[in-house]
Amino acid sequence: MDPSLDALRKLPARGALMGLDLGTKTIGVAVSDISRTIASPLTLIERRKFAGDAETLLKLAVEKEVAGIVLGLPLNMDGSEGPRAQATRAFGRNLAVRTELPIAYWDERLSTAAVTRTLIDADASRKRREALVDKMAAAYILQGLLDRLARN
Repeated sequence: MDPSLDALRKLPARGALMGLDLGTKTIGVAVSDISRTIASPLTLIERRKFAGDAETLLKLAVEKEVAGIVLGLPLNMDGSEGPRAQATRAFGRNLAVRTELPIAYWDERLSTAAVTRTLIDADASRKRREALVDKMAAAYILQGLLDRLARN
């Protein structure tokens, strides 16, 4: 478990969390309810430059009254961190400079595969899956963290 998860435990018991699935071309965004029970897909942001992406994300955080941000951490299957995980941590560090919201990381291994499988089972077209998968993956990642917090 990442030490930044401790920061989330210190938050007030209520307050929405924002989950992010960082892709190379898009950022999937999800939010939880204020009681941190359910994660819901919110939107998909086309990645451009970091400053604009950060501004968009932090504006959403204010609108949704977010109390913390969770970044999906793309670990390798053996649990090690490769280039994508390092890029995600760099994104988190750069975002942390622009906000006082705590930022945590949550293992996102197989999240996209699980969501894609669910969409295929629901008979979603390839085009529909492409439109939904990243924001649903963000919700999947965030829900995993919410479930873990509920057990603690």
